[in-house]
Amino acid sequence: MKKILVVEDAQALRRDIVEMLGYEGFHVEGAENGLVGVERARQYQPDLIICDIMMPGMDGYGVLETLRGDPSTATIPFIFLTARTERLDMRQGMELGADDYLTKPFTAQELIRTVQTRLNKRVQLIDQVEEKLTALRGNIVLALPHELRTPLNVILGFSDLLLFDAETIDPPRIVDMATYINTAAMRLYRLIENYLIYAQVEVTATNPDQMKLLHDGVSLNASSVIREQAHHWAGKPHPPTEARPQDIRVELEPVNALAIADEYLKKIVEELVDNACKFSSPGTQVLVEGSRQGDRYVLSVSDLGVGMTQEQIASIGAYMQFDRRIREQQGAGLGLIVTKRLVELHKGSFSVSSELNHGTKVVIQLPIKPD
Repeated sequence: MKKILVVEDAQALRRDIVEMLGYEGFHVEGAENGLVGVERARQYQPDLIICDIMMPGMDGYGVLETLRGDPSTATIPFIFLTARTERLDMRQGMELGADDYLTKPFTAQELIRTVQTRLNKRVQLIDQVEEKLTALRGNIVLALPHELRTPLNVILGFSDLLLFDAETIDPPRIVDMATYINTAAMRLYRLIENYLIYAQVEVTATNPDQMKLLHDGVSLNASSVIREQAHHWAGKPHPPTEARPQDIRVELEPVNALAIADEYLKKIVEELVDNACKFSSPGTQVLVEGSRQGDRYVLSVSDLGVGMTQEQIASIGAYMQFDRRIREQQGAGLGLIVTKRLVELHKGSFSVSSELNHGTKVVIQLPIKPD
């Protein structure tokens, strides 16, 4: 049985709403003012709240703002009940997070229809979240163990050979084994590094003090940082990506300071260039472009590789890999989501355009630091 809370200072109207919804099979409680409504919402944890705007003490806007600021009540659907239909009032409520309006006077049918619509949308949202969580869990189970075991098996296998047969192995073979061990260790190191950065940015996003420190970061001579990191990363072999210094092309409009620390800017460029190289063939161009557009610097990395579908683009997320059973990709799928989250936390934007078998282009925008 769905629970509904009605916050209305007019006793007769509150009683009528409670009765109408009760007849429809809802479990309904009432609150006579905003302060009581806030406390009852926290205790009752309703599936939906109907709240008058004009009330003595705490008005409906105060109720909504208070409940949206409390994690335990922040996502409860909220319908304003009001006789005021001015556009400014409606906009203020929507900006605070209201889901709908019901204007007095209203019929029982209008009330029930509005309530059912909001409850149905909440169910749809919950289903969508659960679907994404199920996909996420599946990808973690599929990708993460493989990514941990594969380099560990290489490290353990070759180190065992060196420990027990070193005296009988030719020096060139020892160098080969050490190279395999080092490559596998670097693969494991990068997985752990991306995981830690991902965890760090998610924690930072919920901490105002850390967000302030993040926004205080600045990259001086940013275009030089981008250029050097792009060439550096394209010139390094990262299995299954081979070194491709001849394929990288960098065309940047100069920019001095961006509102992001060097370490994060380098990480963004690293991940974008690495993905472009990973999903395109040697001998095809990887283009890095940058230009100023007002108070933003637009950076794009494009390739001529395998591309993605629109569904795959929409599914970009932690541990998400595409066609893993078909194509060995290496990596836990964290690269693009780390990039996306870093850009978003720095008040930038992130977008992907792609076409299967015709390449991918990732475009980010970052704020230019004022002089």
